[in-house]
Amino acid sequence: MERVVRHFQEELGVLQERLLAMGGFAEERVRESVLALATRDAALVDRVLAGDEPINDLHIEIDDRCFKLLALHQPMAADLRAIVAAVKINTDLERVGDLAVNIAEAAKRYLLHAPVKPLIDIPRMGDIAQRMLRDALDAFVRRDVALAESVLAADDALDALKSQIFRELLTYMMQDTAKIEPALDLILVSRHLERIGDHATNIAEDVIFLVSAKDVRHLGSASAGA
Repeated sequence: MERVVRHFQEELGVLQERLLAMGGFAEERVRESVLALATRDAALVDRVLAGDEPINDLHIEIDDRCFKLLALHQPMAADLRAIVAAVKINTDLERVGDLAVNIAEAAKRYLLHAPVKPLIDIPRMGDIAQRMLRDALDAFVRRDVALAESVLAADDALDALKSQIFRELLTYMMQDTAKIEPALDLILVSRHLERIGDHATNIAEDVIFLVSAKDVRHLGSASAGA
């Protein structure tokens, strides 16, 4: 019995390591997609578009590990919550990878046009979204509710920047019809970054549930959707 318990705990540790690896891939892809847009680096755009395979492979592997742990060990209480949280976090991270691809696709279209304006707030959104993702995963590893709650609070700044970007780009579009198409792509990028923040928020909410068994979804500003 002791050996079974030890094996189960070892498997949980491996599961956590694989989730962290996937989180690292996802965060790096967000960083590269925003950097490619900001620096107008077409080669980096293409690298992001071509590099989705590691995240997709990890997504399948992690789900498989979770389902085997559930089937073979039938965990209860905190262990069960940990595996359910891992399944959900895995899905959120895979979607973050998809959103990085969406940003790269918008960047590829944007590079066909002259710059609309110097990009300041979009890189700032990228930094906030990456930090939220990193903090949410750190909170998961450390079972740190306070850090998870800080991720929920950071989502407001991301939402405010998205609204600011929309208002500013709308002004450019009204002044010059040639800027409508590229400005729309920048608006799309800001929406994708907001969604990445939403997925980080989902992970933070899962951490709070994992540690305290408290469901904070749909509690006003504590939930960002997605």
